[in-house]
Amino acid sequence: MSVRVIAVADAPWEDVRTVFGTRGDPATCWCQFFKVDSATWKAADPGRFERALCSEIDDARAAHQAGPGVLAYDGEEPVGWAAVEPRSAYRRILTSKIVKLSAHPPDQTDVWSVTCFVVRTGHRRGGVARALLDAAVDQARAGGARIVEAYPVDATTGASSAELYHGPLSIFEAAGFDVVARDGAKRAVVQLAVR
Repeated sequence: MSVRVIAVADAPWEDVRTVFGTRGDPATCWCQFFKVDSATWKAADPGRFERALCSEIDDARAAHQAGPGVLAYDGEEPVGWAAVEPRSAYRRILTSKIVKLSAHPPDQTDVWSVTCFVVRTGHRRGGVARALLDAAVDQARAGGARIVEAYPVDATTGASSAELYHGPLSIFEAAGFDVVARDGAKRAVVQLAVR
């Protein structure tokens, strides 16, 4: 597989829709879980979440910015997504117990977070997630990040595939991230200094 990754603001919306699909967790979340409060999430309005992501991307295009993530292609076929933005964009992370495990205060603006991955069925275990992570780090660095933080799952602990939307710990470690804390046996807080 020959994977290339671009900023989501440079991708057609239909390619984003192809990656998120029409069923399963990605098609109901649209990378909004960390951005909305509990009441909004419990109302479970996938159409609203899709429109929110589309609007975020449109706003980034209008501002000549990269957008809230990166999109991976195998040839011309869209195959994956990773979300990356300043940590301050993620309301739930800022109020979660996991941010207390970070070495950096919640209001620190030069900390960016890689929060989720979507890799389409049939394209997994081919290096897509690693390519997405590398591009997400590059995008964060270009956007002014000093630290890139993430909350991956240790797949060796028996984590289910549904839990791996945070990304597997192994790809973060291979990319040079350091484990700075653990939230139980499965999830870690990892960081990479990019400046």
